[in-house]
Amino acid sequence: MSYRPEPATATAAAALRNAAPYIRLYKGNVFVVKVGGELFGDPAQTRAFVQQVTILHQVGIRAVLVHGGGPQLTDMQQALGLEPKLIDGRRVTDPKSLDLTVMVLNGLINTRLLALCRELDIRALGLSGVDGGLIRAQRRAPVRAASGELVDYGLVGDVAGVDPDILSKALDAGYMPVLSPVSCDAQGALLNINADTVAAVVAAALGAAKLVLCTGMPGILGRLDDPSSLVSYTDLAGLARLKGAGQLSGGMLPKAAAIETAIRGGVKRVHVISYRSPDALLAEVFTNEGTGTLIVEDIKALTPAEQQGGGR
Repeated sequence: MSYRPEPATATAAAALRNAAPYIRLYKGNVFVVKVGGELFGDPAQTRAFVQQVTILHQVGIRAVLVHGGGPQLTDMQQALGLEPKLIDGRRVTDPKSLDLTVMVLNGLINTRLLALCRELDIRALGLSGVDGGLIRAQRRAPVRAASGELVDYGLVGDVAGVDPDILSKALDAGYMPVLSPVSCDAQGALLNINADTVAAVVAAALGAAKLVLCTGMPGILGRLDDPSSLVSYTDLAGLARLKGAGQLSGGMLPKAAAIETAIRGGVKRVHVISYRSPDALLAEVFTNEGTGTLIVEDIKALTPAEQQGGGR
């Protein structure tokens, strides 16, 4: 009498067999994973996502988790009678809003993520751009917005340099860094930096194999109003075409800039996935098909098999 495994058992075994080549390929490599604050409104969804990041850590991938906290900051501002202002997906930050930014990002969100990592038995280390001089920042000069308006973003920083030594030492010691994007300038003035930007420069500085940007969308869409128009893969030229056609807006604009920063900085592969899709991160990393959008410097460098969904 032959033994037939239960369907669930067979599915799990097949998933492990399919994932094994990717685990061997990426073991010891750095992955930087960035997630925005939209995720943190749902505790169950937050736990499920962080669990995926910890699995990367557990199979030997050197994972760095970078987080935002925009919705939580907006709620806090409104509760205190402050009007949030975002232009081209980036937040204008006055002194009161900056204090709230530090409280929400470095305090509330970072600490809750560390507590969740403890529950999942992962040695996680909470950091910000201030720690160890990790992110050197300078206040952003007024810039021209997409509308043509000259905008002063206030106490918002641009990255002037990165010293990833503290992250490298944490990873070498077996810790998973959990990074808030708040940093400061050379005079110690705190600055709010976009989390996508921080994730991109950190990925480049660490020589990361992958940068994964997690959003509420399935990935990058060819048409803003059509969730079925998911772009499976593209390159920097394709990203520029989408922007020129007006198909990137709001929070996707700083993400597009971060993607280019990472790839120009040496990161070979950037992925945009949805945190809403169950196990999207693991499926993107450990399956041929993936779940979101893969961005590379030049699509011509992808093999035909990769262009059909293989080798994510």
